[in-house]
Amino acid sequence: MTEPPSTPKRPAAGDDDDEDDWDAKKIKKVIKTPYHPRQRYPSRDVETTPRREPLETPLESRSAASAGTNDILEPELTDREKEEILRYVENEAPEVEALDEATLKRMVLLFEKRALRNQEMRVKFPDQPEKFMESEVELHETLQELHVVATNPELYPLMVELGAIPSLLELLSHENTDIAVGVVDLIQELSDVDILHESQEGADALIDALLEQQVCALLVQNLDRLDESVKEESDGVFNTLAIFENLLEFRPELCIDAGKQGLLQWLLRRIKAKMPFDANKLYASELLSILLQNTPENKLVLGDLDGIDVLLQQLAYYKRHDPQTAEEQEMMENLFNVLCSSLMATVNRERFLRGEGLQLMNLMLREKKMSRNGSLKVLDHAMNGPDGKDNCMKFVDILGLRTIFPLFMKTPTKNRKKVFTAEEHEEHVVSIIASMLRNCKGQQRQRLLSKFTENDYEKVDRLMELHFKYLEKVEEVESNSKD
Repeated sequence: MTEPPSTPKRPAAGDDDDEDDWDAKKIKKVIKTPYHPRQRYPSRDVETTPRREPLETPLESRSAASAGTNDILEPELTDREKEEILRYVENEAPEVEALDEATLKRMVLLFEKRALRNQEMRVKFPDQPEKFMESEVELHETLQELHVVATNPELYPLMVELGAIPSLLELLSHENTDIAVGVVDLIQELSDVDILHESQEGADALIDALLEQQVCALLVQNLDRLDESVKEESDGVFNTLAIFENLLEFRPELCIDAGKQGLLQWLLRRIKAKMPFDANKLYASELLSILLQNTPENKLVLGDLDGIDVLLQQLAYYKRHDPQTAEEQEMMENLFNVLCSSLMATVNRERFLRGEGLQLMNLMLREKKMSRNGSLKVLDHAMNGPDGKDNCMKFVDILGLRTIFPLFMKTPTKNRKKVFTAEEHEEHVVSIIASMLRNCKGQQRQRLLSKFTENDYEKVDRLMELHFKYLEKVEEVESNSKD
């Protein structure tokens, strides 16, 4: 039995335009601070700035020449103009301050001072916000300035050595959620996978320091207090989930610790929360799928948290309704994948049976909505192997044979959104029938076998048709491999 396919972390290229909102939240914000190289514009001194007069004449003449036409002409630079531009760049470039060890030490020291001052002011004037507000603004500005460290991951070990990580994580419990969200934004950018891959030493130093401070538990605690009706805090939730994704992608073995430290529980609560579908709900379904994909421990934890019932309740809506957007469809498929992963554990198959999961999947097959593909996959996982015996017997009892055999006789020609190929559809249907032939006993087995005798043994003919179809494919592969 193989695991369900890995959940795509991003919508595939070429999907519907509805992805724009989702992609927009993924784009990193450029932090406007004096330390950010992309935002630092050097002052232009009259004496050092190259004269621009030579550039004006040819440009003006071209604009005058093309004024009466609709064509846009690219300006052709002369050697003199190129020389002027090159000299300008050479003169200006050195003024951009590069981040080095000394600069980082000053920044971390300033951050520590402002964090301490804010803490002292809050203790001294707990009921007078105007007294500590200035220190809070300064602290927030310092957090923004620290984003520049993400441009130089080689300095992460020094940042860790200076003790900045414990100080940062301590602010996750700050009374002002803006400060906590600012810390989340910073950690999210520092832990970006593309940046971590630039320096293995820096990545290891940062992640080890975060884990040493129980970062998963601290992030979950902060998630519990964020109000998603406030846009900034909703963005904070999104960036927190991005931190988890970064850490799990760089170190997959952290899935177990993240599950034990409350992330699984929070994700289930977020998925079943009565809130409109949004990017955070989609992200929660993605993370849930990642946590269960190759981690047997998390499959058991999800079952203990009544996760099977939560998943069935959320999927029940799609029994008679198709997802409205490409993103919502992706979330539905994620939930089906999570359910398939969880059914790899025997104890969860029993919970699935008690929660009337078979009945729900059977109804989805009859309704012919987008959820049909996912329900086929779930039934295949629930009924496969010796542990699927009870589910096989129950499926016959709820008249599931009337649903599955029409799909066996004719593969749907129009598979919505092409979620399944015809071969995948046939594979799941045949696998379900094979599981019932292996597991059903007594009356249920007799009812199953009698299906193959109906209408002059048409189902046997269909079985032979499929057999020769795939035998031909196997022989072709074997022939190619010999060649």
